Amino acid sequence: MDIIKSDFKKGFVKIRTENKDDLWYLSHLIDSGDFIKGTTTRKIKIGDSENAKVVKKKITLKIEAEKIDYIPENNVLRINGKIIDGPDDFPRGSYQNISLEEDTEFTIEKVNWLSYQKEKLKEASEKKDQYLLCLFDREESMFALSVSSGFNILSRIKSDMPKKGDTSQSGGRYYQDIIKGIETYNARNNPEHIILASPAFYKEDLFKQIKDEELKKKITLAICSSVKEPSLEEVMRRPELKSVLKMSRNRIENILVEELLAEIGKEQLYTYGFIEVKNAINSGAVSKLIITDTFINKKREENIYQEVDGLLKTVDNLKGEVHIISSENDSGKKIDGLGGIAAITRYKL
Repeated sequence: MDIIKSDFKKGFVKIRTENKDDLWYLSHLIDSGDFIKGTTTRKIKIGDSENAKVVKKKITLKIEAEKIDYIPENNVLRINGKIIDGPDDFPRGSYQNISLEEDTEFTIEKVNWLSYQKEKLKEASEKKDQYLLCLFDREESMFALSVSSGFNILSRIKSDMPKKGDTSQSGGRYYQDIIKGIETYNARNNPEHIILASPAFYKEDLFKQIKDEELKKKITLAICSSVKEPSLEEVMRRPELKSVLKMSRNRIENILVEELLAEIGKEQLYTYGFIEVKNAINSGAVSKLIITDTFINKKREENIYQEVDGLLKTVDNLKGEVHIISSENDSGKKIDGLGGIAAITRYKL
């Protein structure tokens, strides 16, 4: 995300989106009541006869957001609201969509930017370390790339190894296919780090066969229990990756949720569930609020997000932390299992 210009005293930020991760961030930054100024298209009919043509015209509008729809499969964030300003032939008060996609320039205006919103904006605009993960065993390998909302599974390779035998002697072609995959995704995505993980000693055997010394400098070896998607989260928590993953969003979220689960296990500083968390917030007891994007989207669909938004503002005003995490990853799924909203509290409730 490229922040072109910002003035929080005047309440506006001008942004250019760069990738779909930015759309995920913006889906939680833009609230009902915000003003969005950007370019959209509208169909215009030219002529009245049978030969009339319908053309698409680009227009710049300012709308007051009412509905925010994030459609990740289409890489689009659609904002619908009343027109506040625009060309004379677009009546004020009528409704219009502004669609935010990759490489879209627009402006957000808020009456008040909360601390966690500024932090999210900063997080989205800073260069994020991206990690290429390769998990493999004797039977298959999986390549994945870290993103803000979890992981993108890139590909899988089936092994041609025999079921039994010495791995170091029988893994030639299979290992070379994995190395080729690492080289290809490294060239394509230029990740900050490459995590090579396997059970037992397979990773060390494969690592010895990599000839590119510069590539080897980017690789960190780790242990995984399987080549399944949940193991991606498991690998990100491994102690041997602590130094290379210290700024990883996924790792930070994992640690946060593990902290919450530890408090639940001790029956100490925690609460979860909408009513329970709401009561704790209103009592000033919440230190860290954890909420999933699925929970937020559900409340928006039910047209009761304003109450949730008010709770986020209360936590922010009381100097608590607000953490919005993705339901796509393991940490988010655990919070969804607790109702989609939970908190670490300042004192035992």
